[in-house]
Amino acid sequence: MQRSRSVLPRLQSSLHSVRSSAFSTTSLRLQESSHPKDEPKTHFGFKSIPESLKESLVGGVFSSVAPSYDVMNDTMSLGIHRLWKDNFVRRLDPGRGKGGMSILDVGGGTGDIAFRLLDHATDVHNDTTTKVMCVDINPDMLREGEKRSLKTRYANTERIKFQVQNAEELTAISDDSVDLYTIAFCIRNCTHIDAVLREAYRVLKPGGVFSCLEFAPAASLPGPLPLLYRQHLFKVIPLMGELVAGDRASYQYLSESIERFPMPDDFSRKIEEAGFNLAGRGWEPQTFGISYIHTGVKV
Repeated sequence: MQRSRSVLPRLQSSLHSVRSSAFSTTSLRLQESSHPKDEPKTHFGFKSIPESLKESLVGGVFSSVAPSYDVMNDTMSLGIHRLWKDNFVRRLDPGRGKGGMSILDVGGGTGDIAFRLLDHATDVHNDTTTKVMCVDINPDMLREGEKRSLKTRYANTERIKFQVQNAEELTAISDDSVDLYTIAFCIRNCTHIDAVLREAYRVLKPGGVFSCLEFAPAASLPGPLPLLYRQHLFKVIPLMGELVAGDRASYQYLSESIERFPMPDDFSRKIEEAGFNLAGRGWEPQTFGISYIHTGVKV
């Protein structure tokens, strides 16, 4: 909580213009009016917008939340995201068998997953040669990761690198060059999910693993839980965003983006259509299905 208090003044002063201009209905209409009417549409939360607008709008969200990323995740998941991420990495078991894995962590700018992957390989398998390339489209998120890396045992080593890349077009990553591709709480924010999956397939080596950790829509929860979860998404989370980070709009978008993401079986079909073989059912629910781990193997 001390961290959240320290960043609040800076967030509220430097990001007020981003929040108010990027997310207001009036601003969106003005931006849309400058685009051709026949331009393909996509969604930004529950709003329908021209495809070319989404990247900048999502960028505004994550520039806004980057300094308080831990607070954001704690708010979205009531702190359970830490257990989900630990389980995500434990299931992947990096460093097993042969060492020296090449891992690509996409949309992981703050290093949250990357550090866990390296810690597991090092501590569980005594593997000190596995490397992670952490890529993100948002430079603000990457700066947070680079700052955090300086406080780890991987500081100033070749074991982790940070680079700006678009998940839909990984221009710096060669074909068939990656053993493990991870993407956590990112893919639902991408404009073209199919393009992200195709790029994942391209960069992975034959036998390489694609693994995605992502929230699921409320409808994926059992029994009466969808109703309760929607109350959390649309009442609690935006209010907490306003109280904790001074940023209701970004948290409102993040909640809406969860509801717009495909159901687990539908997302698994997209993974198959990209060329992957599914591991088992292709997904594993966590905490009643609030989040899922999706896994595919390149053949």
